[in-house]
Amino acid sequence: MIYDAIVLGAGAAGLFCAARAGQRGKRVLVLERASVPGRKILISGGGRCNFTNLNAGGAKGAERFISANPHFAKSALSRYGPRDFVALVERYGIAYHEKTLGQLFCDGSAKAIVEMLLAECEKAQVAGGSVDILYDQQIERVTREDGGFLVESDAGHHAGRALVIATGGPSIPKMGASGFAYGLARQFGLKVVEPRPALVPFTLGGEDILFRELSGVSADIDAWSGKVRFREAALFTHRGLSGPAMLQISSYWRSGEAVAVDFLPDRPRGWLIEAKQDNPRVGMKAILREALPERLAAILAERLGIERELGNVPDKVLRAAEERLARWEFRPNGTEGFAKAEVTAGGIATAELSSQTMEAKRVPGLYAIGEAVDVTGWLGGYNFQWAWASAAAAAEAL
Repeated sequence: MIYDAIVLGAGAAGLFCAARAGQRGKRVLVLERASVPGRKILISGGGRCNFTNLNAGGAKGAERFISANPHFAKSALSRYGPRDFVALVERYGIAYHEKTLGQLFCDGSAKAIVEMLLAECEKAQVAGGSVDILYDQQIERVTREDGGFLVESDAGHHAGRALVIATGGPSIPKMGASGFAYGLARQFGLKVVEPRPALVPFTLGGEDILFRELSGVSADIDAWSGKVRFREAALFTHRGLSGPAMLQISSYWRSGEAVAVDFLPDRPRGWLIEAKQDNPRVGMKAILREALPERLAAILAERLGIERELGNVPDKVLRAAEERLARWEFRPNGTEGFAKAEVTAGGIATAELSSQTMEAKRVPGLYAIGEAVDVTGWLGGYNFQWAWASAAAAAEAL
C-alpha cells in the first residue's frame, strides 16, 4: 500500500497532523519509535499538560517564539490559534483551567489530550481517510523513490507520497528523544540551525557556588539577559538556578553571558535610605527578610557586607547596595543540558521551509513540523501551540 503521507513521530505534532490529514480523506501512516504515543505530552505540566497559551496566537504571539527568522511562525499561528485548540478540547469535554499568564492546563490527567488526539485519528474513517499507527519502529533508512518516499524500519518497508518529520528534538533523551530529525534533514540537503538546550536550568560555579546552599528556596524576581526580561519565580537548586524566570532566560542565553536579577523589583529608588530613616536600628538581613525568604536574605546581606544597623551605614553604601540588589549578576558556567531541557532551540532551518505549508522548498513532499523545526516558544504552552499550528499547516497541504 502506498500512503498519501508517512508521519515520523507520534507526539503532539505528529498525531495532530495525521488526524487533520486523515480527516481530509488522506491515508496516513504514523511510525513511532516508542511503544506508546505522546510520551512528552503525558509528562508535561506535571502530568496535566499545559496544552496551549492564550497569548500564543497570531503575529503578536509569534513574538514569543525564538527562531533565526522571527517572522516564520506568524503564518501558521495566525491560521490555527489557541482558541481553535481550546474549542477542540471543549468538544471532548476535557475540563481545564488557566493557571497564570494565559497558561491552560487540564484539570485532570494529560492522558485526556493523548486520548483526544487518538480519537481524532480514528475520525479519519468517516471522511474516507485512514490513520494507521505503528509503534516500536526503529527507522533504518529513508529514501526517495518514484517521486515519493520509502521508509525502511526493522519491522518492514512503507511507501508514501509525502513524508512528515515530527520526531522532535533531543531534549529529555530518557523519553526516547534524539536528533534523528536533523540527520534526516541533512540527508535531503536541508540546513540545520545548531540545536541547543532551551527552557533549561542553569548551573553555577566560582563565586556563585555559595547560592547552591539555598537549594529549594524560591522568590519572585525580575531576570534578564541581553534585551529579554521576565518577571516570574526563580528557584535555587543544588546545581544552580531554575524556576520559570530562569528557564525563560535560558532560551536566549549564550555561554559566557551574565544573567542579571532584580531581587526586589517592586521597591522604588531610594528605598534603603528611606528604611534607614524610618528605623535606623534595623539591620540589612532583617530589612531583606521582609520581602525575601530568610535564607536568601541572609546570604544577600552577607555578600553585601553590611553587618551594622542601617543607621550606622553611610547613604553612599546603601545606594550601592540598593543598586546591586536591583542588578545582581550571576555568571552561569553552563546549563543542565538536554537531559533537563524542556525543549530544543535550533533545528531544521526555517529558510528551507515554506511558512505556509511547512514543506521543504527544494524537496517536494518533505515536511517538517513541531520541535524539529527552528522555532522555540516561551515556557507555558507556547511550544504545544506551535506543534498544533505547524501540524495543521502541513496537514492542509498534504
